[in-house]
Amino acid sequence: MSYLEHAASGHEPVLVREILEFLVPNPGSASEAPIYCDATVGLGGHARAILDRTGPRGRLIGLDRDQDAVGAARAQLADCGDRVTVVHAPFSRVQAVLTDLNALPIDGLLVDLGVSSPQLDRAERGFSFQRPGPLDMRMDQSSGQTAANLLDEVTQKELEGMLRTYGEERFAGRIARNVIEARDRGELDSTAALAAVVARAVPGSQRGKNPATRTFQALRIVVNRELEELDTFLDQAAGCLRPGGRLCVIAFHSLEDRMVKRRFRALAEDRATGPRLRILTKRIVVASEEEQARNPRARPAKLRAAERVS
Repeated sequence: MSYLEHAASGHEPVLVREILEFLVPNPGSASEAPIYCDATVGLGGHARAILDRTGPRGRLIGLDRDQDAVGAARAQLADCGDRVTVVHAPFSRVQAVLTDLNALPIDGLLVDLGVSSPQLDRAERGFSFQRPGPLDMRMDQSSGQTAANLLDEVTQKELEGMLRTYGEERFAGRIARNVIEARDRGELDSTAALAAVVARAVPGSQRGKNPATRTFQALRIVVNRELEELDTFLDQAAGCLRPGGRLCVIAFHSLEDRMVKRRFRALAEDRATGPRLRILTKRIVVASEEEQARNPRARPAKLRAAERVS
């Protein structure tokens, strides 16, 4: 299913109510129009909710590293006219993009770090172990190495380290050995083949969880340099906001969430330059039971929010 088909089917972004609660989008004043940025715009669901709250004067700038998402967001938000600008760029370049658009400082900044439903549901993107497809896993298919390239080059020891670090996989050694052996036999020709190799390497199974989940997560993180991208983003996010501007980050696994938590704390307690953020979420915010029942992909979502201080 394509991005636009997902949008037409009623795709629901996660934690919309909570995002609006912490981001507090507003229509601004007669002399100053508010500017918000959704740096992982995807299908434009969060962007639409923000634009609806800011009225006719509010402006939104969207970024996405997936070219298909950029096209879909532009189509979905076309009725907003020049209130919306969507740019093909990773969220790690948010400051440069906003500078180029003469948009700094902004009133609110959002990133949703999860893999999008269209990416997961399209077998040809290679993110899912549930459908046979090429071992791609790139969020930006216009650049970078694929998961197949990575697996062709990696050593068993390197792969074990990736699975242990980025997948937090307890059977990393056994999986790495089996994967490399399968590679050397020429058997890693699809996502389904990789998932089968991992399943044979993992003793037993966790109820409700595919044994390949952590392996696919680790490879996806490495292929897309996700933690490096997040680190770069967090370096510049506070500097993009005006005093009182809000920052919201939605993470889907513990590695990302820990990075966000630690960086928020460091920026809130910086004694050298003075605090730059005030943490608004003392604990992570998760989807309500109602939303989780309605949208199972919201279950692992973790929201943290902070406010820029002068």
